[in-house]
Amino acid sequence: MQETPFCLRVGHLLPYSMSDSNTTDFTNPSTFILMGIPGLEAAHVWISIPFFTIYVLAVLGNFTILLVVKTEPSLHGPMYYFLCMLAVTDLVLSTSILPKILSIFWFNSREIDFHVCLTQMYVIHCFSAMESGIFVAMAFDRYVAICDPLRHSTILTNTVVAKIGLAVVLRGSILSLPCPILARQWPYCRMNIIPHSYCEHIAVVKLACTDTSVSSYYSLSFAFLMTGLDVSFIAMSYIQILRAIFSLPTKDAQLKSFGTCSSHLCAILTFYIPDLFSSLTHRFGHNVPRHFFILSANVYLVVPPLLHPLIYGVRTKEIRDKLLQLFTHKGV
Repeated sequence: MQETPFCLRVGHLLPYSMSDSNTTDFTNPSTFILMGIPGLEAAHVWISIPFFTIYVLAVLGNFTILLVVKTEPSLHGPMYYFLCMLAVTDLVLSTSILPKILSIFWFNSREIDFHVCLTQMYVIHCFSAMESGIFVAMAFDRYVAICDPLRHSTILTNTVVAKIGLAVVLRGSILSLPCPILARQWPYCRMNIIPHSYCEHIAVVKLACTDTSVSSYYSLSFAFLMTGLDVSFIAMSYIQILRAIFSLPTKDAQLKSFGTCSSHLCAILTFYIPDLFSSLTHRFGHNVPRHFFILSANVYLVVPPLLHPLIYGVRTKEIRDKLLQLFTHKGV
């Protein structure tokens, strides 16, 4: 017997029947169907093992950072407040996609409510923008700490840090709103199968049966302008930082000053390099296999939340000493 195609097997979940194709009164679908990683369905269970491991370690690592900063009064400063914001952002980003991805891999639970899908889309855009803004704030903190150390405590007071944090949250929240708002208004008169493991913006919008160039242009502008401005600000900050470091009289002083920035630089690279790779693959990698593109998109959201607490735990002496103290105390 010939096997029924997947799109027909899930036909009862599609929002429109053949009789609807000639009508103009379109409505939003009630659900979408997430495919996971098309082309690698047979390996979903095996792929779930590293995904699950990464998620568990990311949650443990970021909660550990939050606990260490909370319980150690000496860490109650601007750099560590921004680090806590980064940890919260990483927790939200990974939790917004990984439980659903794992449910697809383990239980073949592919359905996702239309409004839940738009919410997931918004959370991904919003918290990715927040994370980029946090790196800018951390670059500013390092700039003041290296270039104007005597005024660091007077410039970056708790009030100023709170205002910077609020600005980062508002920027991400407001600039991300048009993506789900535009996606919600498009008529979806085609099949509701998303060839992706989560509600990626362009993958959802492509299912609409109208001109969605507004969504595409806004998404592209949002990604490149925001990331471009943030990276430019970070680059300018570090140019000034490096100038200040190389003007120090001794090699030891230079190494010590650079060491305070090394963890931040590593964290920036783990965030922006996968982002750049995913964006370039999506825009120009027309010959790249779809499963490779989807895996790279997942890596961009899944791996940095794991690496950030490892980087700061290993590279930041104050956090490393506090962790050793906690584990030594428990061992005793």
